Amino acid sequence: MNVLNVGARAIELDKDGFLVELSDWSAEVASALATAENIELSPEHWEILELLRSFYAEFQLSPATRPLIKYTALKLGPDKGNSLHLNRLFKGTPAKLAAKLAGLPKPTNCL
Repeated sequence: MNVLNVGARAIELDKDGFLVELSDWSAEVASALATAENIELSPEHWEILELLRSFYAEFQLSPATRPLIKYTALKLGPDKGNSLHLNRLFKGTPAKLAAKLAGLPKPTNCL
């Protein structure tokens, strides 16, 4: 079991770096996870993370890349709901990496 230290808290992570307890997520945890991935979270990142958390609340699952792109386009428009934008923000693995930073489970069809 891996551990992410955030302030005085030790957050448990699974072997892939995803939160073991989804309730451990916070903005500080997201920032610490992003730092571990060499990402500095911008307002554009936060917009996608919040969108992903809404998707999870609605459907109880983390979307794979295609549903993530479609949902982003639906909610934020085609400028942001496209693979180029999401790949730029999340280093070519948007569904997996964004889900991790949003404190959600790994999408089921991501390796």
